[in-house]
Amino acid sequence: MALEHKGLPYKTVPVRFTDKDVIAFSGQERVPVIRDGDTVVSDSWAIAEYLERQYPSGESLFGGAIGHGLARFLNSWTDRALHLALIKLVIADILAHVDDADQEYFIESRSANFGKSPNEVQTRSEADLRTFSHAVSTIKAALNTDDFLGGDAPAYGDYILFGAFAWARAISEFSLLKANDPVHAWRERMLDLFDGMPRSTVGYDV
Repeated sequence: MALEHKGLPYKTVPVRFTDKDVIAFSGQERVPVIRDGDTVVSDSWAIAEYLERQYPSGESLFGGAIGHGLARFLNSWTDRALHLALIKLVIADILAHVDDADQEYFIESRSANFGKSPNEVQTRSEADLRTFSHAVSTIKAALNTDDFLGGDAPAYGDYILFGAFAWARAISEFSLLKANDPVHAWRERMLDLFDGMPRSTVGYDV
């Protein structure tokens, strides 16, 4: 989404959980990773900062220094609050989409993180549903009367938040948002961006 926002050409390379050799050039084991000439950058936030710094003539992702600081906060909130609340509702569903070679790796690595298996984490208990609903209510309040968190147009804060919902939509049929929810309407607008590029990726219509 950040690359599209900047109007930069790019090529994507699918990477499985166990395809560590594919991204070994980055010196670490996680995606996302970009390679721009001889420069390699990993981590969504670091990538966004690099694109903003390296391609200042493109549309700004942050809208200046103040927007940069606020985007950093939203990036942290998404990682620490939204992702944790969301993943407990859909984590086991990803097992239906990963290759056989990745099944054991995913179960073992996530069980180590959570202290229990993905199937045990994904109970969709009332407490977990309330935690997620509370996170969504925060997004709803932030949207208020604007179409995007960035105001009339999307910015990095919209993209990092949307990434969580896009991931869930790609691997789970579980309905996270009600059709009459302003956050659902926001997600629909995000899916329609860049000539519908986000919607063209594999995903459930939930």
